[in-house]
Amino acid sequence: MSIHTDEDDPFEEQRENADNPMRRLFFEYGGENRFAFVVGVVSSLFARILNLLPPIILGVALDALFREEVPYAEALAASVPFLSDAFSAQITPGAPRGQFWFSVGVVAVAFGVGAAFHWARNWGWNSFAQNIQHSVRTDTYDKMQRLDMEFFSDKQTGEMMSILSNDVNRLERFLNDGMNSAFRLGVMVVAIAAVLLTINWQLALVALVPVPLIALFTYKFIQIIQPKYADVRSSVGKVNSRLENNLGGIQVIKTSNTESFESDRVDDVSHDYFGANWDAIVTRIKFFPALQILSGLGFALTFIVGGLWVFNGEGPWFFTGDLEAGQFITFMLLTQRFIWPMAQFGSIINMYQRAYASSARIFGLMDEPSRIREEPDAEDLVVRDGEVVYDDVTFGYDEETIVEDVSFTVEGGDTLALVGPTGAGKSTVLKLLLRMYDVDDGAIRIDGTDIRDVSLPSIRQNIGYVSQNTFLFYGTVKENIEYGTFDASDEEIEEAAKAAEAHDFITNLPEGYDTKVGERGVKLSGGQRQRISIARAILKDPEILILDEATSDVDTETEMLIQRSLDKLTEDRTTFAIAHRLSTIKDAEKIVVLEGGKIVERGPHDELLQKDGLYAHLWGVQAGEIDELPEEFIERAARRTARTDADD
Repeated sequence: MSIHTDEDDPFEEQRENADNPMRRLFFEYGGENRFAFVVGVVSSLFARILNLLPPIILGVALDALFREEVPYAEALAASVPFLSDAFSAQITPGAPRGQFWFSVGVVAVAFGVGAAFHWARNWGWNSFAQNIQHSVRTDTYDKMQRLDMEFFSDKQTGEMMSILSNDVNRLERFLNDGMNSAFRLGVMVVAIAAVLLTINWQLALVALVPVPLIALFTYKFIQIIQPKYADVRSSVGKVNSRLENNLGGIQVIKTSNTESFESDRVDDVSHDYFGANWDAIVTRIKFFPALQILSGLGFALTFIVGGLWVFNGEGPWFFTGDLEAGQFITFMLLTQRFIWPMAQFGSIINMYQRAYASSARIFGLMDEPSRIREEPDAEDLVVRDGEVVYDDVTFGYDEETIVEDVSFTVEGGDTLALVGPTGAGKSTVLKLLLRMYDVDDGAIRIDGTDIRDVSLPSIRQNIGYVSQNTFLFYGTVKENIEYGTFDASDEEIEEAAKAAEAHDFITNLPEGYDTKVGERGVKLSGGQRQRISIARAILKDPEILILDEATSDVDTETEMLIQRSLDKLTEDRTTFAIAHRLSTIKDAEKIVVLEGGKIVERGPHDELLQKDGLYAHLWGVQAGEIDELPEEFIERAARRTARTDADD
């Protein structure tokens, strides 16, 4: 079965707009961790320099002590860069036995002190990487959660999780393993090259022959691999999204007997990831052996020229000067250490390209502009009477208008009910009050203040919201009730639960208020989750209350009990209520009827029934008077349903 999957990266626009992502990573986050960075760099330098001493001392000892071809001090000065003959003579013993133990001591110190620097190097790079990983992840999440809801409308949870998890982790791996290796190899290459040039500059040039070839080959590799890694990052997000959706809807999958169908869909997105990743792997596994061949070429040439030099007692071909056997041994040992880092350089470039693709997505997301703009000096909203005015409000997604020319006034303490068929725009109207979105035209004012002129936190602090789609966080019942009112006492939490008719069922749970509710509250029924959500809003004690089908998931008896509590809750505060069960809002001071995003009727319950319009027909549907409904209403309902299904 072939299942179509979107090939576009949902963050492609953000990724392409990211400017110098790796530079930003180091300048914006590296400065806060410069101490760990310096420790890592300095320790890498000294650890690698100390690693070079044993093969140098081995070559010196071979020529000066065992073969006795040159004086010890002279051989040492000839093998160590910037070490003068005079200083070498001062620090080395005069007798051969003393020179032997001096050699042993230098090697022992090199290994011992080198181990300490290796520890400091690992501490520095790990600290540097871990701190930046933490900061980048938290900053990315903070930016993500502050974006307007329109941003999330075409993004899936798995795609965003791939940025917060996979992409951030790739940065950590590069900053730790990649940077550590880069400085280690950089020090090794520079230091070894300096030693080789000190010992014999002509033979050193032979060893360096592969360097320009490796540089050119690596440049070509970067050009080829970079877009491939971008495709890999995109496909990872699709896999995460599919898995997250399927695991979240596992009950629907089981009850629909669609396990095979979903397995095919997972197989498709996984195969897309496999294809993108395998394409990058094929390119990578061709690159590394080629680097080893080029590196081995330098080693082989060095061995041939140096071997003939020592074997013949003079330089072959156009090479001149002397080369002692001990120098040749040191040369080959260091050349091997030089060649191996050059071959590993490809791995570092590989990690860098992966990190670059990830950082582009991360900083592209951080730079994503929000349609919700908050003035830096915005004052907090102060609710006095609770009057809410919608003044010719129009709003839409992209070019599609959802709400058009909506105007009404709700006096402080009154209740306004929004009624209409599915897709009429009821929930959107109230989300505009919370500034989940900003209006395109018109204005919304609370006590005469445009909500765009005050701070976002103060708006949402003064408004309680109970949604029809109840969401509970993983944790205890108590933690979910007090969410957003974290300073509430146990007594206040229980009072809120009692007001929401939730206290009795909570006390019957295995651990009462300390009972874990499971992922998204899966251990509770829909009605129980809804009552906990209502208790959360009651505990907040807001000046304005929004009830978006707050009793949609409860049975008739529970609805009666909750409605009784809600009546008490709404007595002294401005309340907006959306309900498909019109019996729950018939006592509202004002009822506004929406259709197609526009207000088509308004007034109290009895007056709307007398108009025999949309409200009266909806009331008739719920009263079971379907046969008495006009044919025009039924046809319009069918068209609305078809349009809503198409939008979904």
